[in-house]
Amino acid sequence: MLLGRVIGAVVPCVVYDGLEGTPMLVVQPLDMAGVPKGRTLVAADSTRMAGPGELVYYEGGREAALALDPAFVPVDHAIVGIVDGLHLPDREAGS
Repeated sequence: MLLGRVIGAVVPCVVYDGLEGTPMLVVQPLDMAGVPKGRTLVAADSTRMAGPGELVYYEGGREAALALDPAFVPVDHAIVGIVDGLHLPDREAGS
């Protein structure tokens, strides 16, 4: 499971069979402290509810394809949930 923040959306002009109605969102990957890391990516939103600014968790590779219905659609990343809260231990308190 990977953590990211939705920063935009992609509107495709041609949609692959099996991906009709599935939003494609631009996600900024985050590290476990919530700091941006790496390049942005496009993820299929299996929740169909994520929007700009939301904290999400996503999967990549084969697991991403399995998250969508029908399974094995051609995606590299899929949003599988929206994060309601992120609680991190105090890093200065001895971690």
